[in-house]
Amino acid sequence: MAERSDALRNRERLLAAAAAAFAANDGPVSLEGIARDAGVGIGTLYRHFPNREALTEAVYRTELAEVAASAAKLLDRHPPTIALRRWMDRYAEFVAAKRGMAESLRVVFESGAVVPSDTRASILGAVDLLLTAGAADGSVRTEVRADDLVSSLLGITLASSSTEQTQRMLDLLAAGVAAR
Repeated sequence: MAERSDALRNRERLLAAAAAAFAANDGPVSLEGIARDAGVGIGTLYRHFPNREALTEAVYRTELAEVAASAAKLLDRHPPTIALRRWMDRYAEFVAAKRGMAESLRVVFESGAVVPSDTRASILGAVDLLLTAGAADGSVRTEVRADDLVSSLLGITLASSSTEQTQRMLDLLAAGVAAR
C-alpha cells in the first residue's frame, strides 16, 4: 500500500529537521525537538522511525545519496575544477553534520544496517565522476586517484579545528589536483 502524501510530507519534514538538528549539535539531539521543528507530534516521529537509530540511519542514507548525486548536478552547471571544489564543500558539510549523530551512527554501523564500504563506494563514485571529467578536459591531473582524494578529504574534515581551516585546506587540496 502506498504511503499517503501527508505521511510522506511528514517523513520528509522529519528527515530535514533531524539533519538540521544533527548538523547544529555536537552531542545528542532531542527527538522531541526534532518533531517540534518538523511541525509534528512525537507520535508521528515514532510512527516513521521507531527509535533514534532508525532516524539516524534514514538521515544518513538520505544525506549520503544527496552528496553522491550532487557531483553530477555540479558538473551539469560548472567546469570540472569548480564542480570538484564545490563538491568538496558539500562533502565537508556532510561529514560535519555527522558529528551530532556520532553515537547513534556508531550503533547503526555496528548493527550492520549501514556498511562503511557501501558509503565509501558511493563517495568514491562521485569523486571518480568529477576526476574523470576534469582529466577529460585537461583541468585535473590524470594521476589523481579517487580513493586518495577521498582519504585526503576525510582527513581534512576530521582534523580541521574550524570551518575557516577546512576551507583553506580544501583550497590547497583542490590546487594540488589541478593540472599544472
